[in-house]
Amino acid sequence: MGVDSNSISVSLEQLERFIAAALRRAGLPEGDAATVAGLMAQADLQGSDGHGVIRLPQYVRRIRSGGINVRPDIRVVADMPGMAVVDGDNGMGHLVVSRATAIAIDKARTQGAAWVGTRRSNHAGPASLYSAMPLRHDMVGIYFAVGNANHLPPWGGTDMLLSTNPISVGVPAGDEPPVVLDMATTVAAYGKVKAKAKRGEMMPEGWMIDRQGRPLLDPARSDEGFLMPIGGHKGYGLALMVGLLAGTLNGAAMGRDVVDFNKDHVTPTNTGQAMLVLNLAAFGPVQGFKEAVDRLVGDLRGSARMPGTERIWMPGEQSHVRRRHYRETGIPVSRGVAAELDQLARELEIPLLAS
Repeated sequence: MGVDSNSISVSLEQLERFIAAALRRAGLPEGDAATVAGLMAQADLQGSDGHGVIRLPQYVRRIRSGGINVRPDIRVVADMPGMAVVDGDNGMGHLVVSRATAIAIDKARTQGAAWVGTRRSNHAGPASLYSAMPLRHDMVGIYFAVGNANHLPPWGGTDMLLSTNPISVGVPAGDEPPVVLDMATTVAAYGKVKAKAKRGEMMPEGWMIDRQGRPLLDPARSDEGFLMPIGGHKGYGLALMVGLLAGTLNGAAMGRDVVDFNKDHVTPTNTGQAMLVLNLAAFGPVQGFKEAVDRLVGDLRGSARMPGTERIWMPGEQSHVRRRHYRETGIPVSRGVAAELDQLARELEIPLLAS
C-alpha cells in the first residue's frame, strides 16, 4: 500500500482541484464540478482506482462530444411515501445518484425504509460511495447499478448481454468502522481491467476467459473475451436480477440496450441505479444495533485463522485503512495515468496534476 517507482503521489486536495478544474473547463457548472470531483477523489482515496481520476479523460471526452448533459434537470418522475424514481436528464451519474440517495435518506426518516431508482443517469464511480452516505444518518444503504458496458454473457453463452452490475451494502457500527461491502457480480470489475492496462500489468487467471474458454491474462486484449461471473452460474443469475431491479424496473437500459461508454462517447447511456435505505431507528434502539455489530465484528476478526492468514478483514475495512494512510502519505497515481492526465491538462489549458 503506497507509492512505488511506477507511481507518483498527490494529495486529496490536489486531486480534487485538478478534477474540478478539468470538469469546469469541459463545461460543468462550478458547484457540480466540485461535487463530482469530491466523489471521484474519494474513490482514489479508498483505493478504488478503477473508478477515480482514471475515468476523467473518458468523462471529458463524453462531455465534449455531447454525450453528457452538463446542465441537467434532475427531477423526480414517480413519487410515493416509500419510493421514487429520479430522471437524471443524462447528467453526470455522480450528481444523479447523490440526489437519489439524498431523497431515499429523507424518505427513510419518516417511512423507515425507502427505495429510489434512477434512469437516464450515467457512470457514477464505485458503488460504496453511495451505500456509505446513509451511514452518517444511522441508516443502512443498499445500492444496485447496471454497468456501463456489457462484459458478461449468460451462463454458457458467448454474447455479452450483461454487465458487472455491482452491489454495495453499508451497515453502521459503533466503535468499529462501518461494514461496507462493494462487489461486482463478476470476479473483477472492468474498471480493474482498465487499471491493469494503464499500469502495464497482467491480470490474474480467473478474471477473464476468451471465447474458446481459455484464460485471458493480457488486459490489452480484453475485447477478445469476457469477464467471469462470481460463483459460476450463481453470479450470472445475480447480475441478471440486479440489472432487472436497477435497470428494467426504472425504465433504464438493460441487456442489448446497454451502451458501451468505453467506445461510444456520444449516445446517452440511460444508466439505471437503485438505492434502498433502511432507518435503524425503525427496527429498534440504534445504539444496541451498533453494539451488536461491534460484537460480531470482534468475533469474526478474533476467530481461528487458516495457516498463513495474518488477519481476518471485514468488508470495507481495507478501504478504511487506505483512507487514513493515503491522507498521510498521498494518493498513488500510476505514471501511465499521470501522463494521460498531463496530456488532458495541456488540451484543457489547466495546471498539471502535480504542479
